[in-house]
Amino acid sequence: MPVRSPARPRRAVSVTSLIDVIFLLLLFFMLSSTFTKFAEIRLDTGTGGPAAPAPAATPPLFLQLGADTIRLNAQEVSLEDLPDRLAAEAPDDTETASRTLIIAPSGDDLTSQRLIDLLVVLRQQPGFDIRVLE
Repeated sequence: MPVRSPARPRRAVSVTSLIDVIFLLLLFFMLSSTFTKFAEIRLDTGTGGPAAPAPAATPPLFLQLGADTIRLNAQEVSLEDLPDRLAAEAPDDTETASRTLIIAPSGDDLTSQRLIDLLVVLRQQPGFDIRVLE
């Protein structure tokens, strides 16, 4: 005759250590996350968009952006001097008129941060319709 051992009562599973691990993971992800809002810069590319407007009376400005140089209409200019040069080229009535400014990135070593720095400076100048070539 088979001998049966008395049934052992099951112990309850302790979830204390599981709660500790979940709390530590939650704390880690909360502290390592950033909750800042990133700034947005609108880009208008020169290749897409609505139909081309009628030709302007003033020719567009051409800005060539390199890793170390900026050329405005083939004349080298620094990023700090660019607002003064653009103020001289701005239309007289910036409320109703705008002048097209075409940006052509050049060189393989050009970074996107350099383009963003330029766009931040250009957005502060009124009276310009900024276009970025691809």
